[in-house]
Amino acid sequence: MASTTTLTAGPAPVFYDSGEHHPQQGTLLGFWLYLMSDCLIFAVLFATYAVLGRSYAAGPSGADLFDLPLVALNTALLLFSSITYGFGMIAMQHGRKAQLLGWLAITGLLGLGFLGIEVYEFSHLIHEGAGPQRSAFLSSFFTLVGTHGLHVTFGCLWLATLMVQVVRTGLTRENKRRLVCLSMFWHFLDVIWIGVFTFVYLMGVLR
Repeated sequence: MASTTTLTAGPAPVFYDSGEHHPQQGTLLGFWLYLMSDCLIFAVLFATYAVLGRSYAAGPSGADLFDLPLVALNTALLLFSSITYGFGMIAMQHGRKAQLLGWLAITGLLGLGFLGIEVYEFSHLIHEGAGPQRSAFLSSFFTLVGTHGLHVTFGCLWLATLMVQVVRTGLTRENKRRLVCLSMFWHFLDVIWIGVFTFVYLMGVLR
């Protein structure tokens, strides 16, 4: 909220805006707007998959390709990473820098584990001749899941960058604001993945 100063000019006071603002509020608002735009992107990808998800072109379906236990393990890794990031945020609120860095490191390792399994899944499908060019179903599948994977990759790079900044400059107001933004982004990716797991993998195996 901008601060104000009163100037005495005759019988009535005159107010002017000093121009001071809280950057944290503006940053969080801007980041919420970014997340809403990302929601629209994933909404389009989900809608595309809903239309093309059964266009197999005489090729394999999700029931033929998906390894549900492996995907469930991958889901657990991402969900646990959200929990560990939450523990890191609690440590940040109490000013515990070492604990924060520890939880962030665990979060990053879980995120890398998630990406490793996803890369293995993609390479296995391509090796089996089920690449994105095989059918409209696989094209929409690779696009949706791959886009989410790119977001997780970006999140891991962002996480590593913030860890370096915290080590160098400590728990400054700017670093705390950046950690809050990354927290919103990370939890957003968890929500999107739950939709992917349910709508793409689980329903694909049950069809």
